[in-house]
Amino acid sequence: QVQLVESGGGLVQAGGSLRLSCAASGRTFSSYRMGWFRQAPRKEREFVATISRSGASTNYADFVEGRFTISRDNAENTMYLQMNSLKPEDTAVYYCAATTRPGRSIEDFDYWGQGTQVSVSS
Repeated sequence: QVQLVESGGGLVQAGGSLRLSCAASGRTFSSYRMGWFRQAPRKEREFVATISRSGASTNYADFVEGRFTISRDNAENTMYLQMNSLKPEDTAVYYCAATTRPGRSIEDFDYWGQGTQVSVSS
């Protein structure tokens, strides 16, 4: 098992930046493919980005449009999401997740953090 704790959320103006972190503990962090998801009010949770176990491969949702960068530091057991050019529609609770299986749907991920709120004002 792995335990995940997100941090770094907050309130930012449109066009601003935030860096989210996901600290992992428990089983070897590098054993897991990691991902970021988000859930806006009254909407379903959706995929944002995923990164391979080594960090060599990444994949993003179309709405990211080059604004976000996912990364990981296996030595520090931490994953990051650098978010630039934020828009009001990026407002959501952001969750990190871990899996040993392929896929980018919610059902493909087995372990979840508690989430961190990101609010973008216009």
